[in-house]
Amino acid sequence: MRKKPPVPKTQVTRSAPDRQTPEPSALSSAIEPSTREPSQEAPSSESAAREIQPAQPDPAQILQDNIQAVLEARHHDPRCVLGKHTDAAGNTIIRVFRPRTRELRLHDSDTLLQRLGHSDLFHWQGETDIQEPYRLRYVDDQGDTTVEYDPYSFAPQISDFDLHLFSEGKHWHAYRILGAHPVTVSQIAGVRFSVWAPNAGRVSVVGEFNHWDGRVHPMVNRGGSGIWEIFIPGIGCGSLYKFEIRHPSGRILLKTDPYGQEFENRPKTASIVTESHYQWQDATWLEAQRRRDWLHSPLSIYELHLGSWKRGHSEGFLNYRDIATELIPYIKSLGFTHIELLPVTEHPLDGSWGYQTTGYFAPSSRFGTPDDLRDFIDQCHQSQIGVLVDWVPAHFPKDDHGLSVFDGSALYEHEDPRLGEHRDWGTLIYNYGRAEVKNFLLASAVYWLEEFHIDGLRVDAVASMLYLDYSREAGDWLPNKYGGNENLEAIDFLRELNTVIHSQFPGCLVMAEESTSWPQVTRPCYLGGLGFSMKWNMGWMHDTLNYMNKDPIYRRFHHDQLTFGMMYAFSENFILPLSHDEVVHGKGSMIRKMPGDDWQKFANLRVLYTYMFTYPGKKLLFMGSEFGQWSEWDFDKSLDWYLLELPFHQGLKSTVSDLNRLYTQNTALHELDFESDGFQWIDCHDADQSIISYIRNSPEQTMIIILNFTPKPRDHYRIGVPSPGDYEEVFNSDSSYYGGSNVGNLGLIPAENTPWMNNPCSLLLTIPPLAGMVLTHKPDGKTKIEP
Repeated sequence: MRKKPPVPKTQVTRSAPDRQTPEPSALSSAIEPSTREPSQEAPSSESAAREIQPAQPDPAQILQDNIQAVLEARHHDPRCVLGKHTDAAGNTIIRVFRPRTRELRLHDSDTLLQRLGHSDLFHWQGETDIQEPYRLRYVDDQGDTTVEYDPYSFAPQISDFDLHLFSEGKHWHAYRILGAHPVTVSQIAGVRFSVWAPNAGRVSVVGEFNHWDGRVHPMVNRGGSGIWEIFIPGIGCGSLYKFEIRHPSGRILLKTDPYGQEFENRPKTASIVTESHYQWQDATWLEAQRRRDWLHSPLSIYELHLGSWKRGHSEGFLNYRDIATELIPYIKSLGFTHIELLPVTEHPLDGSWGYQTTGYFAPSSRFGTPDDLRDFIDQCHQSQIGVLVDWVPAHFPKDDHGLSVFDGSALYEHEDPRLGEHRDWGTLIYNYGRAEVKNFLLASAVYWLEEFHIDGLRVDAVASMLYLDYSREAGDWLPNKYGGNENLEAIDFLRELNTVIHSQFPGCLVMAEESTSWPQVTRPCYLGGLGFSMKWNMGWMHDTLNYMNKDPIYRRFHHDQLTFGMMYAFSENFILPLSHDEVVHGKGSMIRKMPGDDWQKFANLRVLYTYMFTYPGKKLLFMGSEFGQWSEWDFDKSLDWYLLELPFHQGLKSTVSDLNRLYTQNTALHELDFESDGFQWIDCHDADQSIISYIRNSPEQTMIIILNFTPKPRDHYRIGVPSPGDYEEVFNSDSSYYGGSNVGNLGLIPAENTPWMNNPCSLLLTIPPLAGMVLTHKPDGKTKIEP
């Protein structure tokens, strides 16, 4: 008598009406006769002696157990049962698992496969060799006929070398092998799916093409790499899919593709098979960027959130292409060199602004398709506008369909919440010490630069990556192996990120949002730095806004907030950010931060912008701040564009536009932004009158800047200058054109031979109220006197 099949230890938690466990006789019929167990007889003394030897594996029982595991959707290698096999006698065996099927045949020979008992497993055995790949003809339970190639008649497609690189964390183009990719195998079109889930007991692709049934397309495990793959013929772009993951404990998870390149629009979460055929037209721009000396070039960034810069007529989101049509002329009129997009990676919650990413390889479907975004970037480049994007490798959300507990274990995150969770944000921290996790993030960065021609990445929340005790109480964090609070694995990741990007994408910018005193953030990795191109100057931003927020009568007591920044201004390559973070969560818009009546508010903001555009460092301004939006930024609605019909707002916009042109067209204001030779104080001590003055230099040019932070004009104000000759006022934020009182200095201003403030010459000036002035030197033929 044959043994009964073993009772499975764990039952599948998901069930369907057509799932039935086959009877033992059905399983037995799936086993070729040459391997069936012989009938039991009374043991002889010789056989009894053999029984004390270690039991040999029973091939029939092994096969029976494997079939049972496939039927219960818990097998890690379905190819050992499904597809084509050869028995010991050389016969060909074909096994197919197909629910909701009335009849199944080998299409080319019209050979009928037999159902095994009441199960959904079909079987054929014969002497005829079947060439792979072979086609199957199904008649479903509705009577419809379909002809398809058997997915298990195709060999695995991912090379061992690719698997090795990924396991080592060195596959910078991992997005080309993982995820969903339309490919042609043996002249047959289909989609190759692959996913990393090393702790899963079984992984399946589910989608509309298989009724979201995880039993139909279980994937093949590629051994120690932890990667699962399957080629499904006959499907293509536009197919919706997810991965159904069964943990050995029996827990079933339904996950979107970590490497998915397109997703359904929220609140739906399925991944979409996609492929780009976009024809780029920006080769001239890309070549110029590779050769660009960004250290000594102007960089003026307009930061924006695509979902709230402007909305459609019904308050819906605009498409990427429509945004480009309106945004590009606007940026050109303002004179910004670059735009920076808050994260456009896919994210489930509008209110996260994109900073809680679930799709690290997919543009948000809120605004269109991936090719729509490619067109947006292409149009920007053809209009000589660079495109930077926010990128978030510091943390990810806990959404069930995302990376959290991806294969039933803490795969992308740390198991211990003292390492793996951000308490403030309710998000999870990447395990940077795991090679495959590091590879995931590196490949994401490369993907955006290579596939979307992005000009640079702004890396969010770098400080939270650097410190193990970031925003944590004592006892709620674990020190590194040396007992310190530095996250050594994150530091190694950031250095490798910057090394890879700068070597593979010359001219690309990588900017750190880093708010601490961590040293050498923008110094090369080979010198012990982190290797970033630039860093946000959060200290300058906080000090400046704190100063500007005060009534001018009290500013003289806080004069050091304007001057202290020069103590460290050249320790890093700084960007001066007046960003989205400063106009939200009760902080007030930029215009609301300014004291005084409306005239003084706008005058204060004009002098602040003059200060920023003439101070050493690259520039960044958040949308709406250029025209004085009164309300705080609201991610859920458009900017208040009607304000541009009002004179003060139009004047502020003109101020920003002219400052951008002044900054970009004069080398003195940008060429030595990161070098002390480009800056010299004239007077930083006039706290009583709240006036500062300084020189900006380049080898070809000298410019003088005077800023008055009180509403009182100053007549006959003397400042020292480094050279004789004439000076000319080329910018005055108090001009009536900008909405000011029109106090200033007309015509050429001759330098007097009166030494002043450690300079050999001096000027007598009229200083306008709450305003900034910029003067250029007009040489008179005499030799320039060096300061």
